[in-house]
Amino acid sequence: MPFADTFKALSDPIRREILELLKNGRLSAGDIGSQFDMTGATISYHLSILKKADLVRESREKNFIYYELNASVFEELMMWFSQFHPQEKGEKKTAQKTTKK
Repeated sequence: MPFADTFKALSDPIRREILELLKNGRLSAGDIGSQFDMTGATISYHLSILKKADLVRESREKNFIYYELNASVFEELMMWFSQFHPQEKGEKKTAQKTTKK
């Protein structure tokens, strides 16, 4: 999975706040927008970046658009980050040595 869009989306504090709001369940675009002092167009822009990174999913019900976290992307990120966790005693090192030419 390419993480460029994911890291771009996570680099903005407003988008991280939106994700924090969504961790408790899905919200409408209006509910999200009411938590910020910015225009609907700006909120829409942030939500589109989060959607492009596949961090949130959008669903439509009647006249409302709801957003919810896409947990699978967060799980993939955690798995990727876990490779950098220090190894515990007794585990074999799997890193290959590199040689200088």
